[in-house]
Amino acid sequence: MTGTTGTARHHAPRAHCVADSAGGLTFDMAGHEPGGPVEPVLLLSRRGADPADEVGLPLTPAGDGRSRAVLPSTVELAEGHWDVSVAGRPVEPGIRDVRALVDRVPEASGPVCARVPYPTPDGRLAVRSWLRPRHAEAGDLAFGDGGCTVEVRLYGAEPGEGAVAEARWGPQAHQVPVVGGEGGAFAFTLPYGTLAEPPPDKQRMWQLWLRPSAGAEPVRIARVLDDLWDRRGVFVYPETEGDGFRAAPCYSADNELCVRVVPVP
Repeated sequence: MTGTTGTARHHAPRAHCVADSAGGLTFDMAGHEPGGPVEPVLLLSRRGADPADEVGLPLTPAGDGRSRAVLPSTVELAEGHWDVSVAGRPVEPGIRDVRALVDRVPEASGPVCARVPYPTPDGRLAVRSWLRPRHAEAGDLAFGDGGCTVEVRLYGAEPGEGAVAEARWGPQAHQVPVVGGEGGAFAFTLPYGTLAEPPPDKQRMWQLWLRPSAGAEPVRIARVLDDLWDRRGVFVYPETEGDGFRAAPCYSADNELCVRVVPVP
């Protein structure tokens, strides 16, 4: 369980949140009494989207002066950051029980859905949502001589002959062979030297993709099936230095796996 972080707002409502392994969220609040002239609603609003892109969850009595709102896993929540409010006021994060999200295995059918409640830097409750029809979940990374080996599990697409991993930076793309495929489990080794040619004069951020079979559309490799809404400051991998460059895997703000290559002065 994790507690409250950020700036305290004693005037704001506060919600405790429990996540389940299917992707559902339950919000419990104190100080709200359903039954008034207007039934209170817990509102989720997607940041940067059209104002109509909102999801309202009725608050119902839960005993002991508490109210409860439930976001079932069956209710679609578009990918992005969703701010939580009640009656126009932002909601503070209380206790967030996200233990059920660790090492999640999504349903065999349907899109991969992941929702992680989190505290914003200014002390508000928000939900990070991922919703992808096809997904390649990054697993363990191992490091060897001049490169890294990545384990990946594929969801929502059938593996077949000619599967490859791809590193992309702008219009450039490099492919490397993969091994495995049974049960959607793949692994590949990516040499950094290939990504540093020609010698870099600025940072290159290579995106990693999995093409599950020859001619199939590639699937972005990311890690979203756990309790971390932002991996950037949590997963820091060792750098490897080559001829005029340093390279290391890293995650983007969307928890998508990349390899960062920078010049060495």
